[in-house]
Amino acid sequence: MVLLAAAVCTKAGKAIVSRQFVEMTRTRIEGLLAAFPKLMNTGKQHTFVETESVRYVYQPMEKLYMVLITTKNSNILEDLETLRLFSRVIPEYCRALEENEISEHCFDLIFAFDEIVALGYRENVNLAQIRTFTEMESHEEKVFRAVRETQEREAKAEMRRKAKELQQARRDAERQGKKAPGFGGFGSVAVSGGTTASMITETIIETEKPKVAPAPARPSGPSKALKLGAKGKEVDNFVDKLKSEGENILTAVGKRSTEAAKVLPPPVNMESVHMKIEEKISLTCGRDGGLQSMELHGMIMLHIADEKFARIRLHVENEDKRGVQLQTHPNVDKKLFTTESQIGLKNPEKSFPINSDVGVLKWRLQTTEESFIPLTINCWPSESGNSCDVNIEYELQEESLELNDVIITIPLPSGVGAPVIGEIDGEYRHDSRRNLLEWCLPVIDAKNKSGSLEFSIAGQPNDFFPVQVSFISKKNYCNIQVTKVTLVDGNSPVRFSTETTFLVDKYEVL
Repeated sequence: MVLLAAAVCTKAGKAIVSRQFVEMTRTRIEGLLAAFPKLMNTGKQHTFVETESVRYVYQPMEKLYMVLITTKNSNILEDLETLRLFSRVIPEYCRALEENEISEHCFDLIFAFDEIVALGYRENVNLAQIRTFTEMESHEEKVFRAVRETQEREAKAEMRRKAKELQQARRDAERQGKKAPGFGGFGSVAVSGGTTASMITETIIETEKPKVAPAPARPSGPSKALKLGAKGKEVDNFVDKLKSEGENILTAVGKRSTEAAKVLPPPVNMESVHMKIEEKISLTCGRDGGLQSMELHGMIMLHIADEKFARIRLHVENEDKRGVQLQTHPNVDKKLFTTESQIGLKNPEKSFPINSDVGVLKWRLQTTEESFIPLTINCWPSESGNSCDVNIEYELQEESLELNDVIITIPLPSGVGAPVIGEIDGEYRHDSRRNLLEWCLPVIDAKNKSGSLEFSIAGQPNDFFPVQVSFISKKNYCNIQVTKVTLVDGNSPVRFSTETTFLVDKYEVL
C-alpha cells in the first residue's frame, strides 16, 4: 500500500484539510480533489473510483467526504481499513462534521493523520494509541511539577515558621519594653514594632523564596512539555510576547487555584474560632440495583486565630442514627466527650495550637444497606435496531441534603457522533474528545428530588457504564454539628464560625 494523500473535502471538491505523505505540489493535490466529484458515479454503491494514475477511496460524512488518494497497485482491503480509521479519528477532535469545525481543528487532525501513515505506509496503531501520542504526556514533566510543588510547600512552611519567630521576638521585645527589631531590605526604612503581619510575611517571601525554592518563578505553559529545564528564559519571554499580543495564557497553578476556589468557596465571615466540618463519600452501586460498598469519612478541623481563645471546649451534637463510628484526637479528653459530648484537652491548662488546622474529631461509616444511598442513579439502556435508547433517572433519598453542582457522567461509544437528546431535566454537555455525556444539574434537594434524561446513540448497553457522579453540599450526611463553644475558665460562650462541606471521592454505578 502506498498512500499519497488523505483529505477532507466538500462535495464540490474543495479541500478543507489535506495531508500529503509523498512529495506533491499544492496545485497537484488541489487538481486531484477538484476532479474527484466528477468521477463519482451515483448509480453504483462502491466507495472507490480510479483514474489512469491514482485511486480515490472515499467515505461520505454528512456534507463532506473523507478521501484517500492511493496508487493503483495498492491493496484495496488495506485502503478500506485505513479509511475507516481516518473516519473514526475526525469525531475525536471535531464536535460536528462541518467545514468550520474541521478548519478550526485542522492541525489536530493533521497530527493525528501523521500517526496513522508514515511515508505512505500504514502504521500499526489504533484509536486509543493515536490519542495518547497526540496528547504527548510526559512523565518527566509530571515529576518536575511534583518536585516544584514540594519545594513551594517547603518554602511556604519555612515562611510561616520564620513569621512566627519574628512575631514572637516582637512580642518579647514589647513585654520587656525594648524597641522591636525592624525588618526590611536594601534601601528601605526599618519596620517598627507596629508593623502588620502581612508586611512581615511579604518581606519573608521576598528574602526566603530564592534560597529555599530555586524553581522558576513563573509556571511553564503547555508549550514547554518536552523542554524541561531548558531555555527557561526564552520560553518565559515567548509567553510574555503572547500575553502582550492579547493571548490568554493560563498556567497550571492558576487552573488548580481557580478550580479549588470554584469547588470550595471561602466562608464569608470567619471568626477567631473557626471549624471546618468535611465529609467524603466513596460509593459503588450495581447497574441492576443493590449497594456494593459505601464508605464515608468525616472530620472536624479546629482553627484558632486569637490566643485568648486557645483554651476552649466544643459542644458537639450527634443526631446520627446510622451507627457511625466516632474517634477523638489522642490529646482530647475521651471521658469528657463520652459523658458530656464536649471536646476539650486532657490537660485543661494547655491550649490548642494557634493559626493551624487541628483535627479534633473524626468519624467513619461503612455499610452495604441500600437505604443509606444519598442519591440513587438508575440507568436503562435498551437496544433498538442499530442504535441504543438510554433512560437515566436520579432520586434523592436523603431529603435533608441539598446537592449543588451535580454532574452525572455517562461514557459513550467512540466514533459514532453526538447523542440525540430526547427529554432532559437540567442541561447537558457532550465531550467528543473523551467520549462522555455530562448531565449537569445545579441543585438537587427536597423540592427537586427526582429527574430523568433520555437519549439515543449507536452502541451496546455495556458501552454506557460505569456511570459516575460528582457533587458538593454545604450540609453533611451524618448529622454531627458543633452547637456551642465555651471557655474553660468561666464557661462563658465564644463566638465561632462553621464551614460544612460534603464531597465525593468516588461515586459510580458499575
